[in-house]
Amino acid sequence: MTLAATVFAPAYAKINLTLAVLGRRADGYHRLASVMQTISLHDTLRLRLASADRFDCDIAALATPDNLVTRAAEALRAEVGRPDLAAEIELHKAVPAQAGLGGGSSDAATTLVALNALWGLGLSLARLESLAARLGSDTPYLIHGGTARIEGRGEVVEPLPDAEPLWLVLVKPPVDISTPTIFRALTPADYGDAADTEAVIAAIRAGRPLPFDQLTNTLERGVLRAYPEVLGVRELLLNVGASLVIMSGSGPSLFAPYRTLGEAASLAERARAHGLNPWLCHSVTRAQVAASRAMQSASDQGNQM
Repeated sequence: MTLAATVFAPAYAKINLTLAVLGRRADGYHRLASVMQTISLHDTLRLRLASADRFDCDIAALATPDNLVTRAAEALRAEVGRPDLAAEIELHKAVPAQAGLGGGSSDAATTLVALNALWGLGLSLARLESLAARLGSDTPYLIHGGTARIEGRGEVVEPLPDAEPLWLVLVKPPVDISTPTIFRALTPADYGDAADTEAVIAAIRAGRPLPFDQLTNTLERGVLRAYPEVLGVRELLLNVGASLVIMSGSGPSLFAPYRTLGEAASLAERARAHGLNPWLCHSVTRAQVAASRAMQSASDQGNQM
């Protein structure tokens, strides 16, 4: 019996170890300097060859034609001029939406990579990265994942050596934040420089521990000012023992980095005792992302019986 080729694919979330908004570009976007890192928190996609498209998500409000998964599939078909290609795609969400964790962008990037394999298109990752840039600022980076320098409006991605492995206590405050809203509200007083980003990159290149005091996000001040829910969760994490709390992306998600599981687990336990719902997760390297995609190919082969 031959089953239609099917793969399960993890779509890893990301955090910003640093993020600086340097100013506004002529096209209305903002210039960024950032170091991004994929983490173990992930959505899961199931993709299956089919004669007609179907998309489903376990969060009903996201099961729409405008989801980045369906947009990625359509963009890939258009890129290769193959409107006949089709797939059934199911999305299990674990990464919260509108959280500064790149969940939707990672879903799109993973869809591009997985369908490129399932449909036998043979496009290079560089070409997929270029296609991903049309779908969102974080999407090109998430084609590869791992540790990377991000510049431009997010489309300029420079892979870096692996940053030191970290345990992370991650919390999403009870508020959704629209990235465009945050960026539209920026004034020149909110802009920063790339000094912290460059210092973190220098440590990574030298194989040194990350300078935790230079893990910074210039968007954080405005978000804390505008959203008291985020400020309250940040203060609570600090009060129960976090030595450092950083916002990821445009928020509202906050993370506390640790070098040992014991410290991270202890903070997560105290956070739960005070009513928070933290994720205890860890950094994921570019090689680990690639390995998960190699397993996709193995799964594809295993469905031929």
